[in-house]
Amino acid sequence: MPRHARGFDVEAAYEYLLRRDRRLGTWMKRLGPLPPEARWRKPFDPVDALARAILFQQLSGKAAATIVGRVEEAIGSTRLHHDTLGRIDDAALRACGVSGNKALALRDLTAREAQGGIPGLRRMSTMHQDEIVAALGPVRGIGRWTVEMMLMFRLGRPDVLPVDDLGIRKGAQLVDRLEAMPTPKELAARGTRWGPYRTYASLYLWRIADQAVEAKAPVNRSQD
Repeated sequence: MPRHARGFDVEAAYEYLLRRDRRLGTWMKRLGPLPPEARWRKPFDPVDALARAILFQQLSGKAAATIVGRVEEAIGSTRLHHDTLGRIDDAALRACGVSGNKALALRDLTAREAQGGIPGLRRMSTMHQDEIVAALGPVRGIGRWTVEMMLMFRLGRPDVLPVDDLGIRKGAQLVDRLEAMPTPKELAARGTRWGPYRTYASLYLWRIADQAVEAKAPVNRSQD
């Protein structure tokens, strides 16, 4: 069974995309080569990361960090799992500032973990990225975008294109000088030119979108 490394050769990706796409390549030369993601080398706990992603949804980074800190204090651990979150009930979660929907999502995640339904890092290394999306997508509160961010920023898979992401769609609009952002279907078709390095192309599309409109706040894309 093939194993997937965490990360890829960004120099090879850079040279490949320059050859494959003149329009994108013009922007890439302007922005310069992007370095490897440091988190590809760091220890990573999928369940804990997904739990934090749930807690950060629809909140500012500061507000979410405050709530996470309260939860960690309440459970007496910095590790969010079924065994630690199981130490407190839903009322205690609500007292920490966790909404009812997020509490339900955390319970669903940890119940699936307890039943062996959440693959660990070792198992993920042998899974195709579509299998990982299929395994994690059914978790309440975890959509395809969240899993794609994990694939890109944590697992370092080289060929991920989050076609529903507004920043990436805006970047593609600027690259191709379109009057409107491409639809997810149109972006998926456009992205075939960037394979097998669609992750690296996506990183540039975010940068391109940020160059056009200064982001009001950074987007937490990696379950920090």
